Amino acid sequence: MESLPPDVLVERLKWRYATKKFNPLRKIPDVQWQALEAALVLSPSSFGLQPWRFIVVNDPRVRERLRAASQDQAQVVEASHLVVFAIKKDLSAEDVERFIRRVAQVREVSSESLSRYRRMMSDFVAQAGKGFDINAWSACQLYIALGVFMTAAAMLGIDTCPMEGIEPDAYDRILGLGPQGYHTLASAAAGYRAEEDKSARLAKVRYEAGEVITRV
Repeated sequence: MESLPPDVLVERLKWRYATKKFNPLRKIPDVQWQALEAALVLSPSSFGLQPWRFIVVNDPRVRERLRAASQDQAQVVEASHLVVFAIKKDLSAEDVERFIRRVAQVREVSSESLSRYRRMMSDFVAQAGKGFDINAWSACQLYIALGVFMTAAAMLGIDTCPMEGIEPDAYDRILGLGPQGYHTLASAAAGYRAEEDKSARLAKVRYEAGEVITRV
């Protein structure tokens, strides 16, 4: 596989910023959006358990309701696409079994041959409620996916804005996530920056590498 030139990677990451104002008339082409959905599906997670759901909200009426639950942030309705990031609540042995079935199907092996893998994951999730917050762990996995999504978008020249300034419970009600066993943590708008977005012209502020990277 041909690698991406290092300077291109760095320039794309410098170009990326949390877009405050999107061009509502410019839409992400289907082929590029499909690639971003694939990036979500391919996001890594501990054990490979994928304790999440990504809700792509296209309905303008639903997005207006979500805007009201997002401190009136215009990105929710102006961006080409909106993705809601939710965790699978209270991950359990049942979720482990579901994943084991998927592994067996994809790799064409028996579930029995995965017994050691199953036991390792089952023992892990069994810690929930015994001083271990399984939902906090799932949240860590979900933020990996959010980072993958934003980075993949930048590589494609697509702007994003991650948003935690939302009302998660209201999102759950609007999207009907609670009865499905999911809980919203964040959302991300994706599209193309508006020319008048002043934030795009601000210098990116980061500490020098020597202050955040230690080599031993």
